Amino acid sequence: MSYAENLWLFFTLLFGIIIVPGMDMVFVLANSLTGGRASGLSATAGIMAGGVLHTLYAALGVSVVLHLVPQLFNVLLLAGALYIAWIGFSLLRSAITIGSIERAVQLSRWASFRQGALTSLMNPKAYLFMLAVYPQFLKPQFGPIWSQAAVMALMIALTQLAVYGGLALAAGRGRDLLVGSPAATVAIGRAAGLVLIAVAVFTVWHGWAAVR
Repeated sequence: MSYAENLWLFFTLLFGIIIVPGMDMVFVLANSLTGGRASGLSATAGIMAGGVLHTLYAALGVSVVLHLVPQLFNVLLLAGALYIAWIGFSLLRSAITIGSIERAVQLSRWASFRQGALTSLMNPKAYLFMLAVYPQFLKPQFGPIWSQAAVMALMIALTQLAVYGGLALAAGRGRDLLVGSPAATVAIGRAAGLVLIAVAVFTVWHGWAAVR
């Protein structure tokens, strides 16, 4: 697999995760409905900042493993792929719906940013997910780990900006989509589940080839 193909696979997985309606999406919409587009974009920026920090610690963890126990890398790769597949199956079996999106207490732009960052950083599932994902895509043969991590951090931030920022700019329509169209949110979740399972199978196959 080339470096470009590796990045496309990462983006496919990343988009499948971010597009699923969840806490971050609801937080951005609630701030947009209360404080307008600027508040929603500030919340988006906070979530993006949290995502960058998640990227840094995950890259550091992968670097430490490669340096201290390189034999453990393939084990982490396979375990992470299985975890991603489990998330995919969970999404396929679930029916994600958003019952309501209440207007939040109006916050300043700085407060919206800070709360968005804290929401991202205090999510324990995000830590587990990042540790599962990064061994799949940070590979020594593609160059220094720090430069690969920087590219992935930029991809995460831009994808979050496109999805969450787009919702912030069209908060009313975004709210109608999530609350008024439960079938649409279910379809998004299940489509994302299929994407995650496909990515997991592909990475397990490559991981098994590497082990052999």
